[in-house]
Amino acid sequence: MTGNDPFATMKQVPPLTITSTTVRDGQEFGPAQMSGLMGVTGGEDVSPQLSWSGAPDGTKSYVVTMYDPDAPTGSGFWHWVVANIPATCTSLPAGAGDDTGSGLPDRALQLRNDAGSARFVGAAPPAGHGPHRYFLTVFALDVDHLDVGPDATPAFLGFNVFFHTLARGSIIATAEIPA
Repeated sequence: MTGNDPFATMKQVPPLTITSTTVRDGQEFGPAQMSGLMGVTGGEDVSPQLSWSGAPDGTKSYVVTMYDPDAPTGSGFWHWVVANIPATCTSLPAGAGDDTGSGLPDRALQLRNDAGSARFVGAAPPAGHGPHRYFLTVFALDVDHLDVGPDATPAFLGFNVFFHTLARGSIIATAEIPA
């Protein structure tokens, strides 16, 4: 799939450099980042390790998301949303997005994903639907926190992120389940 660019309507900003020891840009997810919670055999729902660099001066916090624009929903599917990551944090360990957010820094806030849980839920494209893209994105923001509560939706957070983004970068992983 090539359409549905989630950043097409956002302002152009400088790029962040995003790296990972568990996920490679343009490559398929392994079983650890697939979703057993959503019925994928062997899926482990482990959030990937992420590191980022190149934030511009004035960066006061980060947001990390994983979004599938190819989900057959009309609005995509949010798999992971973490807000209010302090500017002093420039990496997250694998598994940080578990049920308790055990690997997240103090004051970071995991919002409910589109599966209804405040945690990382791995890739789970419908069997036979073709390849899906998963945008693992880090946003550098000009505020030290966004005034959103734990019940805010990912779309509402995204609306707030829109006004405060100084830079962003993504790793785009893929997943496909044969029919």
